[in-house]
Amino acid sequence: MATTTRVLAVLAAAAALTAPATASTAAPARAAACTGYVGLTFDDGPSGTTASLLNALRQNGLRATLFNTGQNAAANPSLVRAQVTAGMWVANHSYTHPHLTRLSQAQIDSEISRTQQAVANAGGGTPKLFRPPYGETNATVKSVAARHGLTEIIRHVDSQDWNGASTDAIVQSVARLTNGQVILMHDWPANTLAAVPRIAQTLASRGLCAGAISPQTGRAVAP
Repeated sequence: MATTTRVLAVLAAAAALTAPATASTAAPARAAACTGYVGLTFDDGPSGTTASLLNALRQNGLRATLFNTGQNAAANPSLVRAQVTAGMWVANHSYTHPHLTRLSQAQIDSEISRTQQAVANAGGGTPKLFRPPYGETNATVKSVAARHGLTEIIRHVDSQDWNGASTDAIVQSVARLTNGQVILMHDWPANTLAAVPRIAQTLASRGLCAGAISPQTGRAVAP
């Protein structure tokens, strides 16, 4: 009986010694799988589909930058907080989603500044990134955004989900991303939501991970 007790004690000690080593070697292995980072972005939220999108992203281990409109953030503060809780980055997409290049400087300033305030009031922090609606910009839009401490982000790849792209087409557009690039998607299309698990698989198969977008360079980097 004493011998059995000693054997069990030795086995327990061995397990205690090897467990930390196993854990410490697992983390670098996961990190090594990321040979590059891409920026997944979703525009126009928060909306009635935001909760489903957040669930899909979390279940598939993805993080994204969410370009919210100010009016939606003001109307759905709990969803802005849910975006942050889910590990996403919240950014500025104007207040009412107008064609900014057709507006006066004062109107552009109002669109951007009100969104900064709406996001902050909703618990989303102070955005550092700005995407003009429709990707339309000019020197005035850029200067107003910069005055509010915002870096303008357009996109390297357009998923065309806003234009009725199929789930297959959305996944194929993600497959075109290279290290540092940013893809445009939206909060609301059903095909985009359906594509999320395959987006995760596609990135993993290429050694790419979903990263943050650097305000300094406008490119995707490690979170």
